[in-house]
Amino acid sequence: MNYSVRRIETLADVSVNEWNRLAGENNPFTRHEFLTGLERHDCLANHGWYPCHLLITDNDRPVAALPLYLKSNSIGEFVFDWEWAEAYESGGGHYYPKLVSAIPFTPVTGPRYLIAEGEDTVQLAQLLHDAALEVASDYGLSGLHILFPDSKNRELMKAQGMLTRKACQYHWFNHGYASFEDYLGALTSKRRRQIRKERRSVVESDIRFEILRGSQITDRHWEIFHRFYSSTFHKKWGSPRLTLPFFKSLSNTMPESTLLFMANHAGRYIAGAFAMQGSKTLYGRHWGCSENFKFLHFELCYYQTIDFCIVNGLDRLDAGAQGEHKINRGFVPVDTWSAHWFADHGFSMAIERFLGQERLYINNFIRTLENHSAYKQAEERI
Repeated sequence: MNYSVRRIETLADVSVNEWNRLAGENNPFTRHEFLTGLERHDCLANHGWYPCHLLITDNDRPVAALPLYLKSNSIGEFVFDWEWAEAYESGGGHYYPKLVSAIPFTPVTGPRYLIAEGEDTVQLAQLLHDAALEVASDYGLSGLHILFPDSKNRELMKAQGMLTRKACQYHWFNHGYASFEDYLGALTSKRRRQIRKERRSVVESDIRFEILRGSQITDRHWEIFHRFYSSTFHKKWGSPRLTLPFFKSLSNTMPESTLLFMANHAGRYIAGAFAMQGSKTLYGRHWGCSENFKFLHFELCYYQTIDFCIVNGLDRLDAGAQGEHKINRGFVPVDTWSAHWFADHGFSMAIERFLGQERLYINNFIRTLENHSAYKQAEERI
């Protein structure tokens, strides 16, 4: 083997086919088109994300990669380390900038070590890890953080000595349901009545729904949706993260993966939800509205997308971070993870103690949620 490691400041320097051969087909967010769109359409630098990707080649043939960013804050990560930053800086250190491997603004579990099929996974993962630590050393960074790695990557990271942090999301699973009514039949009578009541309220409000995929989504649709999306951000979090040109680009670069769920009332759009489809999973990402109707959010973001999964034979709905109210609507808790390395050994030891205590809390929290399952018989947790 003749491995060589390159640092890449823009994915435009890597061909679409070469990167996607490493990323695979399952997860749309690790694909070249999605990540490059964020770079090209001004979604990153204004929010503190600066690309510093790693690419390993063997005789000039790409065999492994790591999406990587220098971060000047913790915005858009969904693994909350603000208190870590405060503690680090109260001790006289500089927590920022830090090094982060993640999909910006996207708390979706997936591969982070992107390794070509048939290659030596353990060796190449170690090379990527070592190269990332070299970047951290060269820039004098406080640490390396790898967010939402899949289970295979997480085990590799644990073996490399990284600290692992557990958290929880809520996903819906398709157990071979023939229809939405078939799915409701798996729920307790209380939860079944609740969902039917919520859906009936939306129907009685005379709201209609459209599902648009890829090239069906016109510039007008994106402009309307982006207004909805931006209004949600302005109300809750400040400046919107994703730009209108980025959304528009998806219709051309990823038409097979890109979806809009739109709600229409009295001849005009009043709400929209953006989703991405992987090989087995639908990922609900963002939503917004111009008018408030009772239960509209649940219908558009949960029930319409659950029905889409059933009709299209998808295994799972990942409707985003947080939201314990999802439990009553048939979602179940699933583990999510992150991996962390700190340059300061003493700080690392303190974080390791904290993570042990936090994990006990998370485990107890998940057990409590499982006791409130919406299903007649609690599902075996994934």
